[in-house]
Amino acid sequence: MSVQALNSAPHHRLLIVDDEEATRLLLAHQLTRALRAEAQLAGTCEEALRLAGNYAYDAIVLDLMMPGIGGVEVLKEIRAASPNAQTPVVVVTVLADRESIHSCLEAGADAYLIKPVERSLLAHTVEAQLHARRSAHRASPPPSAPA
Repeated sequence: MSVQALNSAPHHRLLIVDDEEATRLLLAHQLTRALRAEAQLAGTCEEALRLAGNYAYDAIVLDLMMPGIGGVEVLKEIRAASPNAQTPVVVVTVLADRESIHSCLEAGADAYLIKPVERSLLAHTVEAQLHARRSAHRASPPPSAPA
């Protein structure tokens, strides 16, 4: 499923992964409006991996507590080999313990937010990750020509 901001061309393409449909739709609504983005929605780990393996996104919003392999394993697989290996991943979860936070950051999460998350904090965090990614791409030197 895809959700897009109304009355504007999308500036960003997001993947939102959460097994609870109401949460997926809420996150999509908040981010598409705040960031003028298009959001693709995944309700299972398998769907998230399929989409992340086939499409490049500007950012991924990922829940941890998902049936199947779970959000941390999804994150590890995205980081290991996909068009989104360098895409910013913002974890949004109810897990607030240090071990969960540490394991996500170790696995490659760029930001970690605890539900319920304030709408402005969510939008600001995703926007900051998008900005950091754009800045990193501009600062990267062009590839060297073979000698």
